[in-house]
Amino acid sequence: MSETIHLNAMKYPDVLHYEWHGERLLQTDEYIAVLCKPGRELIHHTKNNVFTIHNTSLEIFFFKEWCTVAIEFEQGQIVSYYCNVAMPSVLEENKLHFIDLDLDLVKEKNQAWTVVDEDEFEENLLKYKYPLELQEEARNALVRLQEKAKRAEFPFNETVLHTMGIEMHHSFST
Repeated sequence: MSETIHLNAMKYPDVLHYEWHGERLLQTDEYIAVLCKPGRELIHHTKNNVFTIHNTSLEIFFFKEWCTVAIEFEQGQIVSYYCNVAMPSVLEENKLHFIDLDLDLVKEKNQAWTVVDEDEFEENLLKYKYPLELQEEARNALVRLQEKAKRAEFPFNETVLHTMGIEMHHSFST
């Protein structure tokens, strides 16, 4: 039986942004991989709403790197990546939280990698008073993410699904 992990995305420094749950698939010293199944609820506190998520995703939360990576897949095929620039994730028993720093790197199937929410980053660095060091680390983390994606390093390749025991059927080029 898999273990449920409760996930919290926060805004700097400790404002609850949204929460959801998934199942622990694999945990190492570097990251935890969580499987999120269709039909799960995402409680979005900043939008004061609850959404039902209809896709399946493999979500990687890094303990030392400044990012999270959500890989949406259907029938064993990767259909998108959604990467948050975030402070390293913290896991305490079955609860994980991370501080989302707004900048995101996304890729839809047959599309190029795109940086989104740069405007949100600029607004929130004033609203939440991001220290200069935090701003610099967020921008540097985005560059590192882009480089990893370009080189198709873990988790930006299909071997990530195989490693997690998810059967592959087709390719998805990064």
